This record gives sequence, C-alpha cells and structure tokens, in this order.
Amino acid sequence: MEQIRTVHSAVAQSAEVSRVLRNTYLLLAITLAFSAVTAGAAMALNLGQGAGLVMSLVALGLIWFVLPKTANSATGLVVVFAFTGLIGASLGPILNHYLSMNNGSGIVMQALGGTALTFLGLSGYALVSRKDFSFLHGFVAMGLMVMIGCMLLLLGASLFGFHLEVLSLAFSAGVIILMSALILFQTSAIIHGGERNYLLATTSLYLSIINIFTSLLHLLGAAED
Repeated sequence: MEQIRTVHSAVAQSAEVSRVLRNTYLLLAITLAFSAVTAGAAMALNLGQGAGLVMSLVALGLIWFVLPKTANSATGLVVVFAFTGLIGASLGPILNHYLSMNNGSGIVMQALGGTALTFLGLSGYALVSRKDFSFLHGFVAMGLMVMIGCMLLLLGASLFGFHLEVLSLAFSAGVIILMSALILFQTSAIIHGGERNYLLATTSLYLSIINIFTSLLHLLGAAED
C-alpha cells in the first residue's frame, strides 16, 4: 500500500512539473513577443531615455510589490503582461541608440543571437541533465544585491557627469554570468519541485533574458566603438 502511494505521489509530482514547465515556457514566449511589440511602438514614437528609465522603475515596482501578492490569481497574469510590456517599451530608446551606430543592426542581431543561444543552451542543459542547481541560490541572491548596488553606483556617477566605462563593461559581463546562473537555478527549481508558480518562474526567466540581451548590446557596442 505504501509503495502504491509512493508511485501515485511520484506520478502527481511529475505531472505538476510538466504543467509548470509547459505554462512557463508558453507564457515566456508570449511575453517576449508582446515585449517586441511594445519595443517597436516605443521606437516608432522615438521615446527618450528618461521615459525608458521611468517605465523600467514602474515595471520593477510591479514585480517587487504587486506580483508577489497576486501570483496565485488571474490578476497576477495581468501584472506579468503589464511588467513585460513596460520593460519592452523601455528597450525602445536603447534599441534606437544602438541602431543609430555604425553596423547598429548587426550589433542588435548579434545580441539577439547570443541571448537565444545562451538561454536555449543553459535551459536545455538543465532540462536534459536534470542536475540540481539549488546550490546556486546563495550566489544568485548575493549577486542580485551586488548588481543592484552597482547599478545605483553607475547611475549616480552618470548623474554627476562621471562615465565609469571600464566598470560599466565589467558590470555588463558580470550580469551575463549572474543571469546565466539564474537561468540554471530557476529551471532546476521547476524540475525539482522548488517552483510551482509559473508566473514567478516566467518573470525570473524573462528578466534573465532581457538582462543578458542588454548586457550583450553594451559589450558589442563598446567593441564596435
């Protein structure tokens, strides 16, 4: 009898993991497409960097303060689309900046290709190997705090007219490493039952993808210059 219950529990857990994975990747694909639309609209409207920064801050406020309270309801889905739409629109000024450079379209395409290869490669490895990457939790948590601190430092320096280019490039490289670890950690958490909410999983993977993309844009743009 105990063995039967164990088998039923394992089957139920496997079905739940499959459901979360399916919903996460489906929603991730839809939100990325939605972000592309809002980014295109922002580019067409020629929104400035200031507007992009405001939208980014509003979007972060949504996932920090609103989504945790609504993640288990239909409202949470609306919050996710509001968040990804704002992030997509905030990319419009950034994309316009890089497209105005020599070989701008090539830089953007290389960044897109590099982001896709990174995400698909890391996710595929985590899914196929079934390795438990929960040991990355401490690194990811500490890395996110350091990332926020560096962002504030760079933003403050730019406001006072200081352009710390070397630190900025090192920051972009560090973000790519951190977001790669987050992809492994988040995918592993879904596989091993540590993440049951596909809205939270989607926003985590979405942020990883966007941060890798913008960091690659920065590094490739600097190399082109």
